[in-house]
Amino acid sequence: MLTIDVAAGIIQREDGKILLARRKPGSHLAGYWEFPGGKIEEGESPEECLERELLEELGIVTKAGAFVAESVYDYGEKQIRLLAYFVQFLEGDFVLDSHDCVTWVHLSEANKYQLAPADVPLLSFIQTPPS
Repeated sequence: MLTIDVAAGIIQREDGKILLARRKPGSHLAGYWEFPGGKIEEGESPEECLERELLEELGIVTKAGAFVAESVYDYGEKQIRLLAYFVQFLEGDFVLDSHDCVTWVHLSEANKYQLAPADVPLLSFIQTPPS
């Protein structure tokens, strides 16, 4: 089975809210919420991937930080190995490409959103990132 390595960014504000992005109609997992990120390209580190993908998909400049957790999920036609990292938001205004909506939510409320299956296990690993 094909396994795809994907990096996911956990962007957390000072008030503790985390960023979730909803996949746009017509895309894989349309309507599901996720921690934004993307497929790791050959020769690219997960951190480099996150910084590139967040700029491409959301129009924001970020700095990848500490590793959070790994989640592996079998979607049937492919398996996703999701590597999550805390990410610092540096600058930019959200310009959506692969998503139709972003929102900031308290961690305690994130389970009320229909999260992509590979993202669900990450919730239990997220705590306030190191300063």
